[in-house]
Amino acid sequence: MLGGPSAEREVSLRSGAAVAAALRSLGHTVSELDPRTPDWVLPASTDVVFLALHGTYGEDGAVQKQLEKLGVPYTGCDAEASRIAFDKVLTKQCCIEAGVPTAKFVAVHSAAADFPGNLSLPLVVKPTRQGSSVGLQFVERGEDWPTALAVALQFDSEVLVEEKIIGRETTVGILGGKVLPVVEVRPKAGSYDYANKYTAGATEYFCPADFDAATTKNIQAAALGAFRAIGGRDYARVDVMVRADGAPVVLEVNTLPGMTETSLLPKAAAAAGLSYAELCQRMIELALDRKSFAPSRRQISATRVSNSGFISAALRLCGFV
Repeated sequence: MLGGPSAEREVSLRSGAAVAAALRSLGHTVSELDPRTPDWVLPASTDVVFLALHGTYGEDGAVQKQLEKLGVPYTGCDAEASRIAFDKVLTKQCCIEAGVPTAKFVAVHSAAADFPGNLSLPLVVKPTRQGSSVGLQFVERGEDWPTALAVALQFDSEVLVEEKIIGRETTVGILGGKVLPVVEVRPKAGSYDYANKYTAGATEYFCPADFDAATTKNIQAAALGAFRAIGGRDYARVDVMVRADGAPVVLEVNTLPGMTETSLLPKAAAAAGLSYAELCQRMIELALDRKSFAPSRRQISATRVSNSGFISAALRLCGFV
């Protein structure tokens, strides 16, 4: 499933096309379904749904609920974990309860709200329920507050306002309950906003990131802690800021991260020794492991090409099976 009705539709179409091509290269029979309206119908004899949707409807648990009613396995987190992770305020509350480090914050619902007296400049303002940095605003001076709040509220009825963490920006992929190598993100200009994410050459990526072993371990532990705090399963990508002293601060959890071949989760998987196609294969295997109807599993196994033994061996070598 790709595309969908969200503000991230174009990115989702790119993710879905890349995933479909990879799965076909492994010998799977793949149908592409664009759920622009909720009256979509799955193709007959669907064994598993690969969710390449981003943003509202795809990541907020809505499509997951529909698939659960149909009894069809799908990739990624379940409906409840998706709902929590898509809501940045709920995610932060879960992190706080679990002892996972995150920035101080408040939730704001009105464009007329006063500057939060318990927070210090600079601040980050972003819609509570959006992805891909949609509506992201920065408040460097007090006079920036009204405009930043008004812009962010165009994308949701609630916005998250948090202290801006000064440091290095990283992201950690999680696959099958195991952390992948840390990716560091360095925009060449400005912040890692929507434009810098999706403009070729606008951002540099380093994987594995150049941290010492102890700092790397702490970053990965914070990411895995956040993933578990929201009830995640199978895979996700957790964004983590790293202060100058090496302390990690979790920003958010992305349950359906970008899946173009240059996206961050595939970069991390590649650094762990998994090709893009192997990553996609692993994702559907994790979903199929939840399906008790054995004939469907045998059916999809029969479609694999002759290199499937190599793929399984590579997964075992990297510790994913």
